[in-house]
Amino acid sequence: MAKDTKQDKIDDSLQMVNNQQDALVTHIKINTAFSGEVIKLDHGYAQVVLETIEVMRVDELGLVHGGFIFSAADFAAMAAVNEPNVVLASSNCLFLAPVRLGDTVTFEAKEHQKEGRKRTVSVKGYVHDIKVFEGEFKTVITEHHILRLDLLKNIEEGTK
Repeated sequence: MAKDTKQDKIDDSLQMVNNQQDALVTHIKINTAFSGEVIKLDHGYAQVVLETIEVMRVDELGLVHGGFIFSAADFAAMAAVNEPNVVLASSNCLFLAPVRLGDTVTFEAKEHQKEGRKRTVSVKGYVHDIKVFEGEFKTVITEHHILRLDLLKNIEEGTK
Protein backbone atom coordinates (compact mmCIF):
# COMPACT_ATOMS: atom_id res chain seq x y z
CA MET A 1 0.00 0.00 0.00
CA ALA A 2 1.48 3.34 -1.05
CA LYS A 3 1.86 6.16 1.43
CA ASP A 4 -0.07 9.37 0.88
CA THR A 5 2.02 11.98 -0.84
CA LYS A 6 2.22 15.55 0.42
CA GLN A 7 -0.03 16.62 -2.48
CA ASP A 8 -2.62 13.96 -1.51
CA LYS A 9 -2.73 15.39 2.02
CA ILE A 10 -3.13 18.93 0.65
CA ASP A 11 -5.92 17.76 -1.67
CA ASP A 12 -7.68 16.02 1.24
CA SER A 13 -7.40 19.17 3.37
CA LEU A 14 -8.80 21.33 0.57
CA GLN A 15 -11.69 18.89 0.11
CA MET A 16 -12.48 19.12 3.84
CA VAL A 17 -12.55 22.93 3.63
CA ASN A 18 -14.80 22.81 0.56
CA ASN A 19 -17.17 20.40 2.30
CA GLN A 20 -17.34 22.69 5.33
CA GLN A 21 -18.27 25.64 3.12
CA ASP A 22 -21.12 23.59 1.67
CA ALA A 23 -22.46 22.65 5.12
CA LEU A 24 -25.14 24.69 6.84
CA VAL A 25 -23.74 26.09 10.11
CA THR A 26 -26.61 28.41 11.08
CA HIS A 27 -30.21 27.83 12.12
CA ILE A 28 -29.50 24.10 12.24
CA LYS A 29 -32.46 23.34 14.53
CA ILE A 30 -35.05 25.22 12.44
CA ASN A 31 -38.27 23.37 11.67
CA THR A 32 -37.92 22.78 7.94
CA ALA A 33 -41.61 21.87 7.63
CA PHE A 34 -42.48 25.49 8.45
CA SER A 35 -39.43 27.37 7.13
CA GLY A 36 -38.30 25.33 4.14
CA GLU A 37 -35.31 23.19 3.40
CA VAL A 38 -31.95 24.25 1.99
CA ILE A 39 -31.42 22.53 -1.35
CA LYS A 40 -28.40 24.48 -2.56
CA LEU A 41 -25.72 26.26 -0.59
CA ASP A 42 -22.67 28.17 -1.75
CA HIS A 43 -20.61 31.05 -0.42
CA GLY A 44 -23.06 33.98 -0.21
CA TYR A 45 -25.87 32.02 -1.86
CA ALA A 46 -28.68 29.70 -0.80
CA GLN A 47 -31.75 28.11 -2.28
CA VAL A 48 -34.57 27.09 0.05
CA VAL A 49 -37.71 25.20 -0.93
CA LEU A 50 -40.93 25.50 1.06
CA GLU A 51 -43.63 22.89 0.50
CA THR A 52 -46.86 24.48 1.72
CA ILE A 53 -48.92 22.23 4.01
CA GLU A 54 -52.35 22.21 5.65
CA VAL A 55 -51.33 23.99 8.87
CA MET A 56 -50.28 27.02 6.77
CA ARG A 57 -53.82 27.49 5.39
CA VAL A 58 -55.79 30.55 6.54
CA ASP A 59 -59.12 30.06 4.74
CA GLU A 60 -61.40 27.68 2.85
CA LEU A 61 -59.78 28.59 -0.49
CA GLY A 62 -56.31 27.50 0.64
CA LEU A 63 -54.51 30.83 1.02
CA VAL A 64 -51.17 30.35 2.83
CA HIS A 65 -50.35 32.77 5.65
CA GLY A 66 -47.60 35.22 4.67
CA GLY A 67 -45.72 34.53 7.90
CA PHE A 68 -44.62 31.15 6.54
CA ILE A 69 -43.45 32.80 3.33
CA PHE A 70 -41.49 35.37 5.34
CA SER A 71 -39.99 32.67 7.56
CA ALA A 72 -38.68 30.70 4.57
CA ALA A 73 -37.29 33.87 2.95
CA ASP A 74 -35.58 34.83 6.21
CA PHE A 75 -34.14 31.32 6.53
CA ALA A 76 -32.81 31.56 2.96
CA ALA A 77 -31.11 34.87 3.83
CA MET A 78 -29.55 33.40 6.98
CA ALA A 79 -28.34 30.35 5.02
CA ALA A 80 -26.75 32.58 2.36
CA VAL A 81 -24.72 34.32 5.09
CA ASN A 82 -24.17 30.95 6.79
CA GLU A 83 -22.45 32.13 9.96
CA PRO A 84 -23.31 30.45 13.28
CA ASN A 85 -24.33 33.71 14.97
CA VAL A 86 -26.12 35.57 12.17
CA VAL A 87 -29.31 37.38 13.16
CA LEU A 88 -31.85 39.50 11.33
CA ALA A 89 -31.59 43.26 11.93
CA SER A 90 -34.22 44.48 9.46
CA SER A 91 -36.08 43.62 6.30
CA ASN A 92 -38.00 45.27 3.51
CA CYS A 93 -40.33 42.81 1.80
CA LEU A 94 -42.94 42.67 -0.93
CA PHE A 95 -45.54 39.92 -1.17
CA LEU A 96 -46.22 39.98 -4.92
CA ALA A 97 -48.72 37.16 -5.41
CA PRO A 98 -50.70 34.80 -3.19
CA VAL A 99 -49.39 31.37 -2.31
CA ARG A 100 -51.84 28.48 -2.11
CA LEU A 101 -51.92 25.30 -0.12
CA GLY A 102 -49.94 22.70 -2.08
CA ASP A 103 -47.68 25.24 -3.80
CA THR A 104 -43.92 24.77 -3.68
CA VAL A 105 -42.08 28.05 -3.20
CA THR A 106 -38.41 28.25 -4.18
CA PHE A 107 -36.41 31.04 -2.58
CA GLU A 108 -33.11 32.26 -3.95
CA ALA A 109 -30.94 34.31 -1.59
CA LYS A 110 -27.85 36.23 -2.67
CA GLU A 111 -25.55 38.15 -0.36
CA HIS A 112 -24.73 41.41 -2.14
CA GLN A 113 -23.20 43.69 0.45
CA LYS A 114 -20.66 43.14 3.23
CA GLU A 115 -19.61 45.76 5.73
CA GLY A 116 -17.76 44.46 8.76
CA ARG A 117 -20.18 42.14 10.55
CA LYS A 118 -23.16 43.41 8.54
CA ARG A 119 -24.52 41.61 5.48
CA THR A 120 -27.32 42.54 3.10
CA VAL A 121 -29.07 39.71 1.30
CA SER A 122 -31.65 39.90 -1.48
CA VAL A 123 -34.22 37.13 -1.58
CA LYS A 124 -36.70 36.24 -4.31
CA GLY A 125 -39.39 33.59 -4.04
CA TYR A 126 -41.07 31.81 -6.94
CA VAL A 127 -43.93 29.40 -7.48
CA HIS A 128 -42.98 27.90 -10.84
CA ASP A 129 -41.96 31.01 -12.80
CA ILE A 130 -44.20 33.45 -10.91
CA LYS A 131 -42.38 35.74 -8.50
CA VAL A 132 -44.42 35.74 -5.28
CA PHE A 133 -41.93 37.38 -2.91
CA GLU A 134 -39.05 39.82 -3.03
CA GLY A 135 -37.13 41.22 -0.10
CA GLU A 136 -33.94 42.65 1.26
CA PHE A 137 -32.65 41.35 4.59
CA LYS A 138 -30.07 43.17 6.68
CA THR A 139 -28.21 40.85 9.00
CA VAL A 140 -25.58 41.12 11.70
CA ILE A 141 -23.05 38.49 12.67
CA THR A 142 -22.51 38.66 16.41
CA GLU A 143 -19.36 37.50 18.15
CA HIS A 144 -21.37 35.30 20.51
CA HIS A 145 -24.87 33.84 20.30
CA ILE A 146 -27.39 36.69 20.54
CA LEU A 147 -28.95 35.26 23.72
CA ARG A 148 -25.53 34.92 25.33
CA LEU A 149 -24.82 38.62 24.67
CA ASP A 150 -27.49 39.63 27.20
CA LEU A 151 -26.15 37.09 29.67
CA LEU A 152 -22.62 38.45 29.32
CA LYS A 153 -23.91 42.04 29.66
CA ASN A 154 -25.87 41.12 32.81
CA ILE A 155 -22.84 39.39 34.32
CA GLU A 156 -20.63 42.42 33.58
CA GLU A 157 -23.20 44.77 35.11
CA GLY A 158 -23.47 42.54 38.18
CA THR A 159 -19.75 42.79 38.83
CA LYS A 160 -19.76 46.58 38.86
